[in-house]
Amino acid sequence: MSERPSKPGVIADAEALSGSDAAQARARAWWRYVPRVLTRPTEVFVALRNDDETDVDARSEPILAIVIVAGMAAMLLTPAWGRLLDEQSLDWIVLAVVTFIGGLLYGAFGYLLLGLVVWLGARGVGVETKARKARQVVAFAALPFALSILVTVPAIVLGFGTDWFRTGGADEGAGRVVVLSIGLAFALWSLGLLALGLRTTFELPWRGVAGALALAAVLVATLAVLPGVV
Repeated sequence: MSERPSKPGVIADAEALSGSDAAQARARAWWRYVPRVLTRPTEVFVALRNDDETDVDARSEPILAIVIVAGMAAMLLTPAWGRLLDEQSLDWIVLAVVTFIGGLLYGAFGYLLLGLVVWLGARGVGVETKARKARQVVAFAALPFALSILVTVPAIVLGFGTDWFRTGGADEGAGRVVVLSIGLAFALWSLGLLALGLRTTFELPWRGVAGALALAAVLVATLAVLPGVV
């Protein structure tokens, strides 16, 4: 006796469930890739070559987290954030909220623009690639800079307190240089990972890597001074 064929709706539900399970499995896999950026970065950048839509979509949550935290880390080091508490109505709670929102916007802006620069650098040397993949390389390379917030925030709070967010005070001079140097060290780590990502994911020649990084350096410098100018 033959089995009755399943109803189309049942089949569709089963396929959707199967697809959802696969997507969740890939998302978990990409969360596991995040710490490997620090220990086995080549493995991560090779995995970014996969253009399967399920795999590409699975990277979105880790990328969003990295971008937001990297944006917050950058905002803490910009001159504009050193004047936030000049306005007496602001307190630590408001400061934390403003830093999160600013980090979200600043991180997204940097993510899109740096991704564009990397993509143009790759296209400039004849590599056919998608802008989305360039942005994802930038995001994962930014992980060390994002993690710099775990060092700079305690240094700011313990060493300077609210003076860091006010004009003048104990954070002026050598103290500020020390914190900025910490951020710069993590930024250079990320820069090295970006070079590795360009070389590994896009299989770029070194001249293409150098060109893309030169454009990125100009853009980063512009982003760093823009808040102070505005």
